[in-house]
Amino acid sequence: MCGICCSVSFSVEHFSKDLEEDLLCNLKRRGPNSSKQLLKSDVHYQCLFSGHVLWLRGVLTPQPVEDERGNVFLWNGEVFSGVKVEAQENDTQIVSEYLSSCKDESDILSLFSEVQGPWSFVYYQASSHYLWFGRDFFGRRSLLWHFNDLGKSFCLSSVGTQTSVWQEVPASGIFRIDLKSAALSRHVILKLYPWKYNSRENTAEECVNSLSQISADLPAFVSVVANEAKMYLEKPVVPLNVILPQAPLETHYSNVSSIPPTRETLQGFLTDGHMKGVIQQFIDVLSVAVKRRVLCLPRDENLARSEVLKACDRKANVAVLFSGGIDSMVIATLADRHIPPDEPIDLLNVAFMTEEKTKPTCSNKKWTKQKNHCEIPSEEFSKSVAAAANSDKQFSVPDRITGRAGLKELQAVNPSRTWNFVEINVSLEELQKLRRSRICHLIQPLDTVLDDSIGCAVWFASRGIGWLVTQDGLMSYQSRAKVVLTGIGADEQLAGYSRHRVRFQTHGLEGLNKDIVMELGRISSRNLGRDDRVIGDHGREARFPFLDENVVSFLNSLPVWEKADLTLPRGIGEKLILRLAATELGLLASALLPKRAMQFGSRIAKMEKNNEKASDKCGRLQVNS
Repeated sequence: MCGICCSVSFSVEHFSKDLEEDLLCNLKRRGPNSSKQLLKSDVHYQCLFSGHVLWLRGVLTPQPVEDERGNVFLWNGEVFSGVKVEAQENDTQIVSEYLSSCKDESDILSLFSEVQGPWSFVYYQASSHYLWFGRDFFGRRSLLWHFNDLGKSFCLSSVGTQTSVWQEVPASGIFRIDLKSAALSRHVILKLYPWKYNSRENTAEECVNSLSQISADLPAFVSVVANEAKMYLEKPVVPLNVILPQAPLETHYSNVSSIPPTRETLQGFLTDGHMKGVIQQFIDVLSVAVKRRVLCLPRDENLARSEVLKACDRKANVAVLFSGGIDSMVIATLADRHIPPDEPIDLLNVAFMTEEKTKPTCSNKKWTKQKNHCEIPSEEFSKSVAAAANSDKQFSVPDRITGRAGLKELQAVNPSRTWNFVEINVSLEELQKLRRSRICHLIQPLDTVLDDSIGCAVWFASRGIGWLVTQDGLMSYQSRAKVVLTGIGADEQLAGYSRHRVRFQTHGLEGLNKDIVMELGRISSRNLGRDDRVIGDHGREARFPFLDENVVSFLNSLPVWEKADLTLPRGIGEKLILRLAATELGLLASALLPKRAMQFGSRIAKMEKNNEKASDKCGRLQVNS
């Protein structure tokens, strides 16, 4: 993962050889292992490229990458499939080499149609004065744009600042700007190469709608147009199966309204041979997706023999955003299959203070600082100890309770694994302070109460500073994992939200199918850019197994009733296929947990104003530095 930025100026007086200090600082937090800048000057324009690398695979490759013809490449992504990248190779270098060999725009589109994995990029073609940029089909990597009001400059960046207005680059396809033409005409034309299903005929209508939506929020000197050749990127997943049953669906039970949410009920579904086969296919494809995401990173086995760490000092390379709910439980269980057995896995569990502080009594507690792990400033340590001592009462939120129960279930599945259950406790004071200084600009340009709640909760969780309960006592701990796995994408595809049940009750399976199409279509703008910025701020990379292209294609290929059955009660009907997979994996307790949104499970939604709606504009995010 990287922080990438390209600043373009069409006038000498507006050109700066350095990025703004706060933007540079924000980018460096995303890429702590290497920083580099490159200036490309032309008679008509100047481009400043800035790359900040989080090293995860192959040889550390500083960015920006410049080839022998003066082309410049910035890459914030991972190639998990589609384009061959060997274990010892760096994907930035490989993709850059492919781009250098591209003869025309068709070759560029073919390349990005083949890459499977999350990405955003900026690519400058020196000879043609073209600047290409874009995000992957799901928008799993952030890319923002900011256009100067006078039309004399613009900037593309992984992350923005609090002092300027930034917008997310839509994950509608790849954009191309002719910089020389823009400089001469003082008008920036964004040519769009959209995503398209190869077999569909309604691309023109889709593209027109997309262009009007994109143009609506841009200044007058910026236009969005379709490319003249009507070329496109091929969508990396198969279309959603919207087939409807010809007859009423058969069920194992005569009265579905009285079906109890029990493990016996779930196991009853698995007596059906077809369903059992579907579940095994789902487990297999999701397991491969998790494997790709936990093995593409450097590990301690690369150390010389003399440097091999003792088991107690082994660091976790992978963390899971962990509530104990079914999404995170299945991800953790599958990660356990592929991560080396002597390597710990960090389970990051966040809770927000639910009641007034009371004076803690610490006389019966053992307190230790963990060597090499604790980065809590010493002057704050006594406060942290006091808060942790009283944490059972103050932070006993739903996600903490299910998280501890989930930990026990994981320990039963694999007792030999070191599972680091990291209890991350956040007070109102700390939330308000760090929202103002560190989190606001990461959530923006999103600005609702829901974005505030989820963005802040994910930021504190992925920071990974908390407490471990060990045999020696309560231990302060900071995760050093560079990769954070999240379960996002499961609810969107498997009818996990309460709104899906309402939709089904009013519009049936047809309406539910339309909702699932809509959910995946908007996940880039509603969730993924924000979550990438928030998690990346800690020098960690977010990875999304449920949004692996092969996982999405498999789920899209199934009729909706094999994924969810909303005639069944909560705790069974929603995400039915995932509950059955959890049952097969031995997760019998968590398989029955009903969906609980992160903002309620962590109790952040109850911290400040209780009368807000999730869709309201959040004034707390409108804080300028």
